[in-house]
Parts: sequence; C-alpha cells; structure tokens
Amino acid sequence: MTELERLHQEIIACRACPRLVAWREEVARVKRRAYRDWEYWGRAVPGFGDPKARLIIVGLAPAAHGANRTGRYFTGDRSGEFLMAGLHRAGFSNQSRSDRIDDGLKLTDAFIVAAARCAPPDNKPLPEELARCAPFLDREMALLPGRVLLALGAIGWNAALASATRTGGIIPPPRPAFGHGAEFRLPDGRWLVGSYHVSQQNTQTGRLTPAMFDAVMKRVRVLLEDAG
Repeated sequence: MTELERLHQEIIACRACPRLVAWREEVARVKRRAYRDWEYWGRAVPGFGDPKARLIIVGLAPAAHGANRTGRYFTGDRSGEFLMAGLHRAGFSNQSRSDRIDDGLKLTDAFIVAAARCAPPDNKPLPEELARCAPFLDREMALLPGRVLLALGAIGWNAALASATRTGGIIPPPRPAFGHGAEFRLPDGRWLVGSYHVSQQNTQTGRLTPAMFDAVMKRVRVLLEDAG
C-alpha cells in the first residue's frame, strides 16, 4: 500500500466532526427516492485521480446524493456531469460522464481533492470542520506533484491558500481574491487558478458556462506547459 493509499484509508475512517458524521449517515440511511436501491457510501470521501498529476482540483465537499452516495467526488450528480465533460474536452479525463465508482472513469494528469471530506448540511461546512479536515488536504497535496491548483469556488481557493501558508509559504498582503479566472503564484512556485464552482446554482443560471470553464482549462494547460 502506498502512502497515498494509507492516507485515504485514514480519511475514510474519520469521525472527527459529530455534526457531519450524523448528517452523512442520516442521508445514507434515509436516501433519496430515486436512489432507494443504492447502498450509500455514507463516509468521508478521499481524493481520486492520477497520483502523478500536475493538476490538483480543489473542490468544496462531497454532495449529499453524489459523492456521499457513490464514494467518489463529482460522481452521480449534475456538478459531476459538468466537470467531467469539461475535463474530457480538455484531455484530462477518458470519458465525459461520472456516474458510479466502477464506471471506468480515469483521470490523466489530474487529481481531485476537497476542502471538506464529508457531505455538510446545505453544502456549508463550518469553519471548525474545515480546520479539522485541513491536515488531510495538506498531506494529500504533499504526496502529489501538482504544479497547478484549480480551485472550484471561493472555499476551495481559500483552502488552497491556507494550505500553502500552513506548509511554510508566506503570502504577502493583500491576500489574493478569488474570482473566475483569477491567478496567483504561490510561494513554492505552483500556480493557483480560480473557477466558479460547477454547482447547479452556477451552471443552470449561466453564471458558469462550458465556454467559461473551457477558457480556464485552456489557461491551466498553458501554465502546465510552462511548468514543464
């Protein structure tokens, strides 16, 4: 077992946040009617993708009936459909859909992590819950050769900045602000790039369109090529 696999076993077994444990397990027990025949994952969700990835995608948290059901980020929900279609167009995914953990999806040169590892009520983890998850994020990033961090939403952006600070980086003021297409060179030379989150509230309202996401991914490709 690799060090990354051992870390993922720790993440799966984590019960550090009582509110999140109670919520994820209640959702898994009650289920959504459309998924009544599913055996929900109902646990913390580890990162997934290519362990040699130069691109690390930092999301918010598992969706209650997405990753909390399937056991893999951006799998089995509309957010995942949008993200995987975009990653496929950009050449980071072998397929454009992400339906279940055994669907044959493989990421190339990309790895997905999250600021929070358990599905939170209303998709809003508390600050103390994010703080308890932070060591998982730090350790996961340290085990990946990522050169570009793509933050999906402000929480992912802030989590990536906080991780860089905790691991020895000094970010001078003013603190770089999140925005779609925002870029910041981290102290260790990695690039942090921002994108609006791929949630339905953004994609169904037109705040985030496929063309907008493709433009960010095109820039990510340029930064990766420059990084070598």
